[in-house]
Amino acid sequence: MTAQPSSWELPHLPGVLAASEVAATVAHIADEQRGDGLVPWFTGHHADPWDHVEAAMALTVGGLLDEARAAYAWSAEQQRADGSWPMEIRDETSGVDDDTAAGDANQAGYLAVGVWHHWLVTRDERFVRAMWPSVRSAVGFAVGLQQAAGAIAWARDVHGAPADDALLTGSACLVLSLRCAVALADLVGDPRPDWELAVARLAHAVAAHPDAFADRSRFSMDWYYPVLGGAVRGRAAHELLAARWDEFVVAGRGVRCVADRPWVTAAETSELVLTLDAVGEHGRAAALLRDVQFLRTDTGGYWTGWVFPEDTVWPRQQTTWTAGAVVLAADALAGTTAGSGVLRGDGLPPLLEFGGCDDHCATAHRPAP
Repeated sequence: MTAQPSSWELPHLPGVLAASEVAATVAHIADEQRGDGLVPWFTGHHADPWDHVEAAMALTVGGLLDEARAAYAWSAEQQRADGSWPMEIRDETSGVDDDTAAGDANQAGYLAVGVWHHWLVTRDERFVRAMWPSVRSAVGFAVGLQQAAGAIAWARDVHGAPADDALLTGSACLVLSLRCAVALADLVGDPRPDWELAVARLAHAVAAHPDAFADRSRFSMDWYYPVLGGAVRGRAAHELLAARWDEFVVAGRGVRCVADRPWVTAAETSELVLTLDAVGEHGRAAALLRDVQFLRTDTGGYWTGWVFPEDTVWPRQQTTWTAGAVVLAADALAGTTAGSGVLRGDGLPPLLEFGGCDDHCATAHRPAP
């Protein structure tokens, strides 16, 4: 593991997380990283493309830039011809189970968020230009799955057929991914107005057409991701979060993964922290991040979750994506790095706005100046 640059500042939140604790968590992620750059869930387990990028973003926050770049290099080197990656990567020879070799749209598109975040923090344009072909291909894969009403089908199977269903969490996350991709396209001088239209249609579907998505309303991510991804903001965002707060938030412990299960998870809690930060509710965000520190381990990792009738950690896994989500949440609240506002959408071009919508949501216009 390389050391942070001597002048590197780490997030510090008094009463929640010290900079030294953030450093330990980032080091934990780096220790789990494979020699080829891939970051698995934990040593010996599988990886997936989305969580790999989340971990790479945390490495960037922590100043472990060599490790972060190695992670992104893995993504570029292992990307398939259609722009996707297998949903699960199991070993260093790229072995995957046949039934997990399909490509996931949200997993592919999230590379744009990671590359934009790395640019915000480092201003390394050479890195962006090196990664641009991979971002362009990954986003092309995702946009190629957009349905007539604007939602994006969640996957393409091993035979190339698109899934029938679109998932609200994945499509909501893709709103942010596509906006980051548009920003990257402008940065490298390869503007993509088709992506601008695609993300406008997608954001409209997420905000206004919940019937376009498979019903997974039991899951907390379907509750807060329309806000976190940026499709729902302002008064509507506050109302959406208030509507199911008591259903998902367990006082003093964090956020349930599923509404009807007694299980809170550190990653969902950290993502709700990021969501609250995005709409200006910093006090509640900091309180939630403080609450979930009971899942922190002595080595800087985080247990994935906790079952509260039994008062026990479950599963017995310290996942890198959980640690990554905590680091990103701490940076958002502390405002330490230049990428701390990436999940707020800071610095991104505005979404196109719909002046009306027919059955296919096919027209859009720019917001008035």
